[in-house]
Amino acid sequence: MTQQDNDIACVTDHSLPEGAEAGSRVTATAAARQLIHEIQAEHGAIMFHQSGGCCDGSSPMCYPKDEFHIGSGDVKLGTVEGADVFISGPQFQAWKHTQLILDVVPGRGGMFSLDNGREKRFLTRSRLLSAAEQQALDQASP
Repeated sequence: MTQQDNDIACVTDHSLPEGAEAGSRVTATAAARQLIHEIQAEHGAIMFHQSGGCCDGSSPMCYPKDEFHIGSGDVKLGTVEGADVFISGPQFQAWKHTQLILDVVPGRGGMFSLDNGREKRFLTRSRLLSAAEQQALDQASP
């Protein structure tokens, strides 16, 4: 685990958490990568959906890859450890200037998320993209 839920930290290019990498719209900490591998070993191919809905707030939800239907307005942010990461269209518009960083903290995952019941859960952290990163990512998008 890299930080507690109530810790506030500014993440910059020079202080990315262990395992996280610059240059993409989504990345993950070493702890998140480890949990992704644990869940993949148990469930096979998985994917994430970052929504802004109710119930579990804006937690990244982890699902079996073939059991969650992506909406026509959802945006694929990238892939982390073989798991595709999507975000709802309205959330993408709000967060398009940030890099999302999947992390792990103590607690229970969302009710329908595969991290539930493990006493650790995924949490999304973010950092602003630099102007150069934003431009490069916008040019690389279809």
